[in-house]
Amino acid sequence: MTSQWHVCPWQLLSPPNSWIHLLWFLLLGLPPPSVGHQRTVSQSIKIEGDITLGGLFPVHSKGAAGVTCGGVKKEQGIHRLEAMMYALDQINNDPDLLPNITLGARILDTCSRDTYALEQSLQFVQALISRDSSDVRCSNGEPPLIPKPEQVVGVIGASGSSVSIMVANVLRLFDVPQISYASTAPELSDSSRYNFFSRVVPPDSMQAQAMVDIVKAMGWNYVSTIASEGNYGESGVDAFLQISREAGGLCIGQSIRIPREPREGEFDKIIKRLMETSNARGVIIFAGEDDIKRVLEAAKTANLTGHFLFVGSDSWGSKISPILNQEDVAEGAVTILPKRASIDGFDEYFTSRCLENNRRNIWFAEFWEDDFKCKMTRPGRKLDIGQKKCTGEERISRDSPYEQEGKVQFVIDAVYSMAHALHNMHLDLCPGSAGVCDKMDPVEGAMLLSYIRAVNFNGSAGTAVMFNENGDAPGRYDIFQYQMSNTTNPGYRVIGQWVNHLRLNVEEMQWSGGDQQVPDSVCSFPCESGERKRMVKGVPCCWHCELCDGYQYMADEFNCDTCPFDMRPNLNRTGCRPTPIIKLEWSSPWAIIPLFLAVLGILATTATIGTFVRFNDTPIVRASGRELSYVLLTGIFLIYLITFLMIAEPGAAVCGIRRLLLGLGMAISYSAMLTKTNRIYRIFEQGKKSVLPPKFVSPGSQLIITFILISVQVLAVFIWFGVVPPHSFVDYEELRPPNPEQARGILKCDMSDLSLICCLGYSMVLMVTCTVYAIKSRGVPETFNEAKPIGFTMYTTCIVWLAFVPIFFGTAQSAQKMFIQTTTLTVSMSLSATVSLGMLYIPKVYVIILHPEQNVQKRTQKASTPAPAPAPPPEPAPPSNDKQNGAKKIVPDRSQ
Repeated sequence: MTSQWHVCPWQLLSPPNSWIHLLWFLLLGLPPPSVGHQRTVSQSIKIEGDITLGGLFPVHSKGAAGVTCGGVKKEQGIHRLEAMMYALDQINNDPDLLPNITLGARILDTCSRDTYALEQSLQFVQALISRDSSDVRCSNGEPPLIPKPEQVVGVIGASGSSVSIMVANVLRLFDVPQISYASTAPELSDSSRYNFFSRVVPPDSMQAQAMVDIVKAMGWNYVSTIASEGNYGESGVDAFLQISREAGGLCIGQSIRIPREPREGEFDKIIKRLMETSNARGVIIFAGEDDIKRVLEAAKTANLTGHFLFVGSDSWGSKISPILNQEDVAEGAVTILPKRASIDGFDEYFTSRCLENNRRNIWFAEFWEDDFKCKMTRPGRKLDIGQKKCTGEERISRDSPYEQEGKVQFVIDAVYSMAHALHNMHLDLCPGSAGVCDKMDPVEGAMLLSYIRAVNFNGSAGTAVMFNENGDAPGRYDIFQYQMSNTTNPGYRVIGQWVNHLRLNVEEMQWSGGDQQVPDSVCSFPCESGERKRMVKGVPCCWHCELCDGYQYMADEFNCDTCPFDMRPNLNRTGCRPTPIIKLEWSSPWAIIPLFLAVLGILATTATIGTFVRFNDTPIVRASGRELSYVLLTGIFLIYLITFLMIAEPGAAVCGIRRLLLGLGMAISYSAMLTKTNRIYRIFEQGKKSVLPPKFVSPGSQLIITFILISVQVLAVFIWFGVVPPHSFVDYEELRPPNPEQARGILKCDMSDLSLICCLGYSMVLMVTCTVYAIKSRGVPETFNEAKPIGFTMYTTCIVWLAFVPIFFGTAQSAQKMFIQTTTLTVSMSLSATVSLGMLYIPKVYVIILHPEQNVQKRTQKASTPAPAPAPPPEPAPPSNDKQNGAKKIVPDRSQ
């Protein structure tokens, strides 16, 4: 099939067909070949065989500006290239696979550049370009014997996705099947555009799904992405972004693209951009190994070692070259690689290669120089100072480090896939034929593709090799982490795998410094208990935490609600709890002082009443106005008694009695004193005008006037009962400070400050009126023995209540309002009652008990005034021979 004939020199008498011109120009951007010569063929490896396979490998890296190819790539280039030749040797020596058929190869270097690879790949299709040679003649005028061009039935490669896409666009035009061992761009799964493309590695869409699962398994929700410009990097990141959007819960901080030709300082700018969202410590990187290395170098230069947590695609995998001399920056990096196994047979094959037994690899000498850091000697070439001469005795793995490149398995599987497809095709088309039959000469590309898609065999690693309808291999990945701490041999360690779903051993992961706790890569940390999330617009993974303050609790993750008025939030603000209810306790310091005063007052009042009852007919008692005195003492008693009701636990009965007695005691007291002062004032004023006594000065009249005045208070209270029945309630508003922990509900009666003032208002009016009469009566003769004590009582009482008002209302905003106001009110009432009791009755009791000799009727003195008024009760006379405590009456008592 590949035989040639010797030909005479020939020349083109007419140009090639116009469509070939156009193809060359469109695909290469170059002018068509000049008339009279062929285009120069670049360096390539030629292995003779009955059927020829093409091979595309990145033997060299990209060259600098203006240079097509750079330095040799030992792993991605030479290792993979040798893997293809190793596979061809194995197949050609296998009696069961393609028996009597030898596979040959034409292997080209892509120089890691898609445009250059496209130019090289045209060599694979030149046999399929029909030439019109009717006008071509030899110099002797005979038609030339044109050698049968070499047909490449299928191509193994390329490596980079951008290169494979460029080549696939050409190969599909000529129905040449292509099987890639490393191209993973999702775009290549489009069977309508790349229908002759297959691959033994899964597409990046599966890889991206695995990487999304890894990120979520580590609890990250905020990451950045870096992609090398081109199909591999950009398509991989696009797939990652799309899957993360569909899965939800994952946000992107920065999405950065590395240009094909990075300018100086480009990678420093990339690191600065990543730090703009410094919380996104996780960095998803789909990039070539050269770009990965430079990203790590820039991070180290920026003194950010350990900050970024890289998740690398299969272009990083478990390679040493991207992290060489940058191990500390790469520590903890999680990488992914299609599930593979080290092929022992290849290790034996490759480590046995030397300059003598591997002359078919035209680039092996260049690899040898780079691997052993030596130089080959040639005639006329001198070694530079310090250069080591290559002896040819060096051995791989013995004199240089060696580790099988990660894609070797897939190169072998790709070659075997093509071989199995050709084998099955041969069985169907050439049954019983030893060698290539006419039906396979030439091999029809479309038919071969159908056989390729139908293969199913155990590959070099023992796993099944097969293709789906798009030419994609099933997704099987190993997950690595580069670990340095707590390991004797720092390096990549398998920590999980992904076969349709993730299995990750998080407990085997180690991070910077040997820490086993997965670092955070989140936009916002979880809010504390009682804090709601306020989302950042457009970034669903970012939020600000805001405390549910005051009386709010966390209704849900994003909202705070206010607790009901009778409740307050619990300590962690996840719900509400009842507000404690308080009341004035008997043991409270706020109650003890009022109770002590009230008890003393009640005892004193009771003793006074008892003394007056016991000595009811004595001159002092009679001179005091017995009937009004008992009324006044009853009022004083009730004033003391109200203290107990103000401290008692509020209830309907207690609240009703409070309403009744709060103003009644004072109304009784001041009604009696007002009646007395009014009587004295009227008698004194009447005496200035007439000898006749004024009306309504008798004891009966005085009692009627007093009870009329009292009835006004009683009637008002009963009207109040009818309008608003007495009841108790819990006031949650009074003691509701900003700190809900100090909130309390206060059990109280339904008496507001206004209603309390109204309740006491009538008594205040009586008190003021009584004070006015006391002032008017201040000039009466001393025979009116009640006038001045009542006056002093009212003056003092006014001072007490004037002090009460600012204290009572000045504490309205205090947290202790209820206690202060209750204490102030009860103490003020007890003081006013004590003033009345002390000034009006204690002196009398003192005389009655301790100086009974003074408790006698004084003799009447003749008045010196021309028109004396009716005589009021005289002061008690000095002791004489009369009986003590009023045993003998000298002058009838006229004070009644």
